[in-house]
Amino acid sequence: MTRASMHIGGVTIAPGTRRTVDLPVSVLSDHTPVNMSAHVIHGRKDGPVMFVSALVHGDEVIGAEIVRRLLRAAPVQRLSGTLIAVPIVNAFGFLSQSRYLPDRRDLNRCFPGHSEGSLAARLAHLFLTEVVKRCDVGIDLHSAAVGRTNLPQIRLTPGNDRLRDLGAAFAAPVTMTSKLRDGSLRQGAEALGVDVLLYEAGEGLRFDEYAARAGLAGILRVMQKLGMVGAKGVPRARRESVFCERSTWSRAPMGGLLRTLKASGDYVEEGAVLGLISDPFGEAETEVVADAPGIVIGRTNLPVVNEGDALFHIGLVKKVAHAEAASQGVAEAMDDAPLFDEDEII
Repeated sequence: MTRASMHIGGVTIAPGTRRTVDLPVSVLSDHTPVNMSAHVIHGRKDGPVMFVSALVHGDEVIGAEIVRRLLRAAPVQRLSGTLIAVPIVNAFGFLSQSRYLPDRRDLNRCFPGHSEGSLAARLAHLFLTEVVKRCDVGIDLHSAAVGRTNLPQIRLTPGNDRLRDLGAAFAAPVTMTSKLRDGSLRQGAEALGVDVLLYEAGEGLRFDEYAARAGLAGILRVMQKLGMVGAKGVPRARRESVFCERSTWSRAPMGGLLRTLKASGDYVEEGAVLGLISDPFGEAETEVVADAPGIVIGRTNLPVVNEGDALFHIGLVKKVAHAEAASQGVAEAMDDAPLFDEDEII
């Protein structure tokens, strides 16, 4: 029996074909049209429909690079089911290198949106109805804000066993539970019965090779778990992901200049010195210490800090040996030679 074609944005995609579809969003004040572009790969064989989205926040550019690599990956060329990839959801923020939309709204607090609401509400409604509603599952790609960096990590809804299994298949260095936030894409999607994994890695307005490789490999492993691709060309997980149900921030006890002593991915004991803050004269200095044992899953990259600033994000762990092994695995992976596409090797 022949698989049915997919219809999206007034475009028909036949089984075994792929196409980029432009979904009209708005028109700028200078009459320039703005689209949200989705690349659809509609496999010949039946299977799940999955979306992969990036740049819901316009400065989190690492997601677009992961999507680019995904669409070129060999396993995806032999797809069962359908992949809808949207590398730039928030084109307004992307063009202005800003997290937000022109009206200063955070798109990830505006779902499910409305077709006649604010610009953010209209964009949220378009993405939810044209892309998310057609899918069974999704992966939303994010990074830390500008000036911060995140260790590659998966965040999933507490109590969702299916997402727990898919998160384990993704096998990021760390997996965390994260409650749904009002107005978030995850909340809007789950209201439609669409489970969404949230991937966090790297820093705003920066490419990070390790974050890109971990993201691509994790997506392919999830697709394999769902039966959308075969095992050939899908990287095997080096280690089991460390599961963290809680996390804590170590904050600056004083303002000054920060010298960091621990990197993302490091395992730290309770009381470990994470960094030192001093005044510009070196007359006063204080330590930033870990409040609990765990893995550094995020930290600031900025040396100038104010009292109370969040500096180090620690994922709390129960199995110390497991966390230490994962930390070592992160260090080894970061030391690996960068992987390039064949046409990028000189």
